[in-house]
Amino acid sequence: MPATPPESHPPVPTSRTDAIASASRFAQLGLPAALVAALGQRGIATPLPIQAATLPDALAGRDVLGQAETGSGKTLAFGLPLLARLAAGAGGDGRRQRQRQPRALVLVPTRELARQIHGELTPLASAVGLRLLAVYGGAPLHQQAQALRRGVDAVVATPGRLTDLLKRGACSLDLVTVAVVDEADHMADMGFLPAVSWLLDRIPRGGQRLLFSATLDNDTDSLVRRYLADPVRHTITPTQTEAGRRMDHRFLKVAATEKVAVAAELAARPGRVLVFVRTKHGATRLAGQLDQAGVRVGALHGNLTQNARERTLAAFAAGTIPVLVATDIAARGLHVAGVDLVVHFDPPAGHKAYLHRSGRTARAGAVGSVVTLVLPEQAAEVARLGQRAGVAATAAATLPVRPGGAAPLPSRLGAHHPGRRSRRHRNTAAPRA
Repeated sequence: MPATPPESHPPVPTSRTDAIASASRFAQLGLPAALVAALGQRGIATPLPIQAATLPDALAGRDVLGQAETGSGKTLAFGLPLLARLAAGAGGDGRRQRQRQPRALVLVPTRELARQIHGELTPLASAVGLRLLAVYGGAPLHQQAQALRRGVDAVVATPGRLTDLLKRGACSLDLVTVAVVDEADHMADMGFLPAVSWLLDRIPRGGQRLLFSATLDNDTDSLVRRYLADPVRHTITPTQTEAGRRMDHRFLKVAATEKVAVAAELAARPGRVLVFVRTKHGATRLAGQLDQAGVRVGALHGNLTQNARERTLAAFAAGTIPVLVATDIAARGLHVAGVDLVVHFDPPAGHKAYLHRSGRTARAGAVGSVVTLVLPEQAAEVARLGQRAGVAATAAATLPVRPGGAAPLPSRLGAHHPGRRSRRHRNTAAPRA
């Protein structure tokens, strides 16, 4: 599977002079010249707000707590100072003094996010002679153990797989000087906090700690109090005007008997559509129902093998499968450009899940729409969820026509005919996830 695209950055300057001037903004923040040049080669010329805010403190060695919405550029906000510190500790070139055990650790909740971060940081690490490794479940453990024995500078890991490797003696955290916890709020939601604490307790004291999250609550605050020393806190929050311009929220009341037909009509719109459900079985079932309605669809959930997940994500990113039905594993670490519509087929369990699911669209300044299907008995619960998420829903039953040809929804979403095939997808074989 091709590397997942990095989080979007502003357009690259059109002239070489402009490019040098823009790249110097990273240099002005204190980033080493080798990394500035590597960013320029990848077309990244201007720091995003969370990067501009956190880089000076992180590069100075301070513990940093960064809070910013999903898709805002957090990976480079912690990845660049991590690589800079490792390169400096190796005399400016990681090849000179490579240790067999990692000197930096990034903890993430899902294998998709581990792969995304590894893919985004690896070219930058190579530019300064550093080697990164991603370790996560679903991939052969013995291969990851062999890679660790060959020597790596930094590990991007899910807590469960890294714990297994430590207990087998295949890895040690004794040399770690920089530790990052990414998506800390999701770690709390998924029950990873005990494992995260167990791992952080095995890292020598006195090193640098960076914690990044889209939202913070009491659980994540406990990590901050326990592991960060006098942290500098940076919070980047889009204005309500920006949020309203970029993401359109709709809550559609539907009867249970009409729900699949409504989802099929939503999925038949032009553009990429990401549909969230609560359970693995629900993802498989709904994907089959949409397939029967003539929609080219894939399913993504935890019961799939790693290869199957990678094939499905690659097809969705390429547009050969325009619709993806997923459980919440896709709410983090899925960075696919141009997701036009997110559909909450099953409303999420909490407001944080709503925000992270919805954040798969309207990324880095793009526009997008979010639709939640609400059964009559869910109306009160979903209303509270919307309030806690700070979402101002649009009452109209149709989605706006946006530049690029996205079609509006039918004006009456209740008048559907189950099994009716979409003209867009009729007689099209759907690839199986």
